[in-house]
Amino acid sequence: MVKKIGILTSGGDAPGMNDAIFGAIRTCYKLDKEIYAIYGGYKGLIDDNIVKLDKNFADTLINRGGTAIKTARLPEFKEDKVQYEAIETLKKHGIEALIVVGGDGSYMGAKKLTEKGINCIGLPGTIDNDISSTETTIGFDTALNTVVEAIDRIVDTSSSHNRCAVVEVMGNKCPDLTLFAGIATGANYILTADNNVNVDKMIEELKELKKTNPDHVLILVAEKLLDTAALAKRIMDETGFDTRETVLGHIQRGGTPTAMERVNSIRMGAYAVELLDKGIGGVCIGTKGYELIYTDIYDALNLERDKHEDFYYTHDLIK
Repeated sequence: MVKKIGILTSGGDAPGMNDAIFGAIRTCYKLDKEIYAIYGGYKGLIDDNIVKLDKNFADTLINRGGTAIKTARLPEFKEDKVQYEAIETLKKHGIEALIVVGGDGSYMGAKKLTEKGINCIGLPGTIDNDISSTETTIGFDTALNTVVEAIDRIVDTSSSHNRCAVVEVMGNKCPDLTLFAGIATGANYILTADNNVNVDKMIEELKELKKTNPDHVLILVAEKLLDTAALAKRIMDETGFDTRETVLGHIQRGGTPTAMERVNSIRMGAYAVELLDKGIGGVCIGTKGYELIYTDIYDALNLERDKHEDFYYTHDLIK
């Protein structure tokens, strides 16, 4: 039975990470365990930046975005030598197990540590929703609400001028934020790598739409798909729509976690402690409806991403 557990956040920050830490702290104290924060992700293991956490610290977390224990990327952690350095740091503090909140790269580090004798549990911390072993990742719901709120404001001003808005949404490898936000805001077009929109055809359709004098036009584009500034200029030049481009950028990462985000994240943090208490490691936690599940990390990383093809069909109905 483990007595000392570490927790770190790795990769990009995501709203809800603090709530997962909150859940882990509360459960550790409930089960009479000590919990330690590794500040700055895996780099904190190399730098020995480790602090014992208490209930008072937990009470400062629940409504805060980002991650209070900081995060960083450490590509070198894939090397065995660096992993063994991390293990020596953990042993120095008597830490027997570790909770890792992050994306797929962070998961691989957790699996490697587990294979070297330190049981680790991965929690899916990424706004992109790009981890296939869970229906919802930590950060996705809050980021989605932030995107929708921003787009609603853009639509307000677009409607006042009968403009076309081209909005770039985050989601490097997974366009779920773009897709879900497009449905929620009634976008005319949702451009992602998954639905392969023909831009030339879209331009022709916009020319016809312009004749009807629409209240506004909204086009969402997943990041890195194409040059949104060039697209906005082309739409303006070829269709006559007064067109504006907006790149939402890192505003999508921050903000107070939504209520559902808090519930999911707190439950995941608590469940991670419970699994480690049972001697389970090398797995990642996910959601299936309201149920919490866990999957071997290797299996999770090999799962095919759900492209939500039926969601695009729903969007076609409302366009």
